[in-house]
Amino acid sequence: MQLPSLTGRAPKAAALGLAALLSLSLASPPAQADDPVGPLAQLLSPTIEDPIIALLAALPTPYRPYTGPICLTGDPQCIVDVIAEMEDRLEPLAATCSHDAIFSLAYLRVTQNVKAAADNGYFSDRGWLTQIDAVFAQMYFDTMDAWKAGNTAVVPHAWRIALKASRDRAMSGLGDFMLNMNAHINSDFPYVLEKVGLVAADGSSHKPDHNAYNQRLDSLYHPVFDEEAARFDPMFNKFDLGPADELVVSTIMRGWREMVWRHAEALVASRGMPVLRSVVQKEIEEYAATQAQLIKLVPIFLAASSPDREAWCAAHHG
Repeated sequence: MQLPSLTGRAPKAAALGLAALLSLSLASPPAQADDPVGPLAQLLSPTIEDPIIALLAALPTPYRPYTGPICLTGDPQCIVDVIAEMEDRLEPLAATCSHDAIFSLAYLRVTQNVKAAADNGYFSDRGWLTQIDAVFAQMYFDTMDAWKAGNTAVVPHAWRIALKASRDRAMSGLGDFMLNMNAHINSDFPYVLEKVGLVAADGSSHKPDHNAYNQRLDSLYHPVFDEEAARFDPMFNKFDLGPADELVVSTIMRGWREMVWRHAEALVASRGMPVLRSVVQKEIEEYAATQAQLIKLVPIFLAASSPDREAWCAAHHG
């Protein structure tokens, strides 16, 4: 199988795209009351983006059954167990106003949403989605445990950037959210998809289920941002750019998730070829780290944009 050509120009173009999108969002004036849907909102609308993403077909990939130790059978109980562990881990972070609580809360809400979607038959292959969820969450748990234990050598670069920023209280709540989302999606997710599998036993691609969750994420931004603001950082939902603000985040996430799928395809294609695999792994690491560095350049993501965060959390974190 030919290795997908992702090296060189693609990560640079994606990085520039993120920078341009963030700059555009900050420069665009809020939509007026008599113009509730401005041109930027129209451009970033999922009704435009999702059909385009659907046209980006998955590359042919051989089926390989998942044999990992985590959620081997795809039992729905796996997500129940993940949620329970997330709740246990969030409690001490919230109680101490750790900046790690931002992503911990967001990830819990996302996982609860995944469970609700799976319970309602939203996904074509519930077992696969459940395995993805459980393996993905375990990577996060393992990273947090390694960082807490001081074993930073095994922590991916993008995660080191995010967790150091959290430790140093260098970012706003929204900045912590973006750095952690970037690290978990762009650094971890390709390996999860490769491990669990990109295709079903009948050869059909799992990409439609992967794409389908984009719309579920859209429904989460507003309530999660409001909860983060109520508990941890009052500025989390105050950077109102009109109807385009949440669309900017959703567009970034769609771009990241599409790149994740392509990186996973490259990992699959490079199996058994150590030199090529090392190239793909380096690209994944550099892409995620570059996204993190770009996030750190955006003023509203820096701690100075939310000077009352610590006092607010001390009074409202419950």
